[in-house]
Amino acid sequence: MSKSMYGYVRDAWKKPAASGVKKLLWERMQTWRKQGAVVRIERPTRIDRARSLGYKAKQGIIVVRAAVRRGGRRKSRYIRGRRTNRMGMRKATPGKNLKSIAEERAQNRYPNMEVLNSYWVGQDGKAKYFEVILVDRASPAVLADKNLAWIANSKGRVYRGKTSAGRKGRGQHKRGIGTEKCRPSIRCHNNQGK
Repeated sequence: MSKSMYGYVRDAWKKPAASGVKKLLWERMQTWRKQGAVVRIERPTRIDRARSLGYKAKQGIIVVRAAVRRGGRRKSRYIRGRRTNRMGMRKATPGKNLKSIAEERAQNRYPNMEVLNSYWVGQDGKAKYFEVILVDRASPAVLADKNLAWIANSKGRVYRGKTSAGRKGRGQHKRGIGTEKCRPSIRCHNNQGK
C-alpha cells in the first residue's frame, strides 16, 4: 500500500535533522522570536498533526501559535535568615504542563472560541512553541459538522482541564492499577472520606 502525503510529512517531523525540517525550523524560529506570544497563523505548520487532532480548513476553525517560557518558574529570594537550601526557591515548577498553559493563553486571546487541541511545533533555549486549534462555537459551518457540533455545548474546556494536555496533567491518560486516586480528580478523591 502506498503512503499518503501526510505519512511523508509525519516521517519528516520524526527525524528533523535527516529530513531538513531542523534547518527549516531554525530559520522560522528567528521570525517567531520577534513576534508576540500568541499569533494567529494562516495554516498549520504540521498539517498531518493538525488533521489528526481534528483540524479542518473551513470557516469557524483557526490555528494560533503560542510561545511559553521554558523551565521552572522564577521566584524572588526569601529575605530572612536561612540558607539557600531551606528557602524553597528551587524546583518552583507550575502545577500544569507548558502545553496546557499555551492553550489557556490562546483561549484568553480568543474568548468566543473553544480550544479543540494543540501540538508542539518547536523550541529554542528560551521558549517552547505550540500550535493551538480553536473552534468557533457559534459558527454555522461548525454546527453543521457532525464531528465538531458537540463543541457548541462545552464552554471553558481549557480552564476545566478537559483538553488532551489538561487531562494528561490530571493523570487521566492512564487507567487501572496505580490510578485509583486520579478520578474524578485528585482534589475530589481526598475529600471523599470527610
